[in-house]
This record gives sequence, C-alpha cells and structure tokens, in this order.
Amino acid sequence: HVKCSRVVGEVMGNYHPHGDSAIYDALVRLGQRWSLRHPLIDPQGNFGSPADEPAAMRYTEARLAPIAMKMLEGIDENTVDFGPNYDNKREEPLALPSRFPNLLVNGQQGIAVGMATNIPPHNLGEVCDAVEHLIDHPDATSDDLMAFVKGPDFPTGGLIMGRQGILDAYRTGRGSIRMRAVAEIEELRNSEQIVVTEIPYQTSVDAIETKIAEVVERKVVDGIRAVRNESAKGETRLVIELKRDAPGFVVLNNLYKHTPLQSTFSVNMVALIDGVPRTLDLRGALVAYVDHQVEVLTRRSQYRLDKAQRELHINEGLLKALDIIDEIIT
Repeated sequence: HVKCSRVVGEVMGNYHPHGDSAIYDALVRLGQRWSLRHPLIDPQGNFGSPADEPAAMRYTEARLAPIAMKMLEGIDENTVDFGPNYDNKREEPLALPSRFPNLLVNGQQGIAVGMATNIPPHNLGEVCDAVEHLIDHPDATSDDLMAFVKGPDFPTGGLIMGRQGILDAYRTGRGSIRMRAVAEIEELRNSEQIVVTEIPYQTSVDAIETKIAEVVERKVVDGIRAVRNESAKGETRLVIELKRDAPGFVVLNNLYKHTPLQSTFSVNMVALIDGVPRTLDLRGALVAYVDHQVEVLTRRSQYRLDKAQRELHINEGLLKALDIIDEIIT
C-alpha cells in the first residue's frame, strides 16, 4: 500500500491536471464495496461509509486490487494505443486492455456537456457467460443474452420490483429500475418490529433513518415508536419498532412509499464507441467489449510473434557462429 496523497499527486502531475479532491474522490469510490460490485482498489484506512466522508488523503493508503490487474493485463505488449498526456511529456493509454467487462460489471456514472451515463453494476459470472455465448453465436439478440444476464446485481443487495424496467434497459439502453429494501416483520411479545437487512443501491442506512424520523414527525407515517440503527461489521440492520396496535405490513408499505426504502435507478447506457457517444442496448455493450478483446488479443499475438522472430534471428546467428567458432576465436 502507498499513501493516497502520493497517488493523487502523481495522477495530477503526470496525467490529469484536475483538483486533488476530484482525483481523491474517484480513488476512494474505486475502493468502496458498496459503490462497486468488484472494487478495483484495495483500501487501507478510513474510506468512509455510505453516509460518512473518508479520511483525508494523507491518512489513507491504497493499492490495486487483484481484479484491477486484469484491467491492465497485457498493456506492456502493445495491446492498446498510447497518446500524449496533457503537457506532451509522457504517454498514457487511450484505453485499457480490460480482460474482464468492467463497463457492465462495475457500472459507470458520469456527466459531460449535454450528455450523461448511468450504467448499473452486474454479476461478473453472468456477464462472462453472456460474452461467451455471443462469441459462439454472433447473431444473438439482446433478448437471447438476457437468458444469461438476468438483471443488475447491486452491491448493497435489495430487491428489484418487476422486470419491465430491466427489459427496457437491455432492449433500448434506457429504463427505470425500481429497487426495494429487504425487510422482515418480526413478532414481539406485545407488538411487532420491522428489520431491514438490505437497502437500495446509492442510499444509506443513516439517510433512511433520518427520513423515517422526518415522516414520523410530520405524521405522514403513523405507528412507529422508535428507530434504531444496529448495523455493524459490514452487516446492515435497521430496526423499526412499532406501536402496540400498529399493523406491520401497512406501516412497511407506507415506508416504501415515503422513504428511500424504495427508490429507482434510471438506466442510461451511454458509452464512447470509437470516440462517439452512443446509447447501447445489452447486445451493443457486449459486442463492443468482444470487438475490443479481439483487437487486444490480435495485437498481443503480433507483439509476441515479432519478439519471437527477433530472438530467432539472434539465435540463428549464434548457431552459425558455433559452426565456425575456431575462426571467430582466431
């Protein structure tokens, strides 16, 4: 592990002259298990929580996670193009070899001038199965590939309500996916309590707790006696104690309606294809990945062939020298 402040300084000096806070925020997000399905950074120190800011960069440390090395595998074998950095003093890769489909697996979020992208994270095994099927069946449609990619796989868990949002997103590149927390109603001696163990993506237990307190105070939702956040050691547990005669299912449905226990993820699968922003359906995203991998493997094979031929040329010369070694010594 190295200090995050060192990483931020090197990125700012060598590659992108942004402000240090923007670079550190990006670095931190890559190491948060509730933000990425498979974090690319192995963090050390306080990288924050869904509700809290991380420690300052001078206190935290980071290194690449093993899966991030797959993003870079073969980069030293002429697999991708390099271009000059902002001050023309060094070169940087224009893309990474990315031996796993990171765009879909970890999702992407970003804004630019006049456009934005919002791609949800997916299950690594499902996406790889879809890639394999696409290679074997190049004419496969998005609907065919949905047999492998069932839907987004959010790192915070939760439920996806209905399939229409998923179908819209995978067929057109745009869709609204409704997410709901996982909650159980437990019977107590004289009352009931609601226990939440998984929450929707991009929210936090603290935000939900605050919103519940707010709607109770405004009397939008009745029947709640107390709310306790018992989350610890990476496990989510939010306990909502109900009043004696309060019906648990009614209260829970009201909480889904008025708090972030239920929220939506607006899918907008925009990506740069050959430098042009395009809205991709599921097939389009996987085809772009397969095409990139074909180019990466072709260039890697050519690099290794050229290297082997150079070595062959030298070895042929050495063999010829061995045949006349006495003359050479003389």
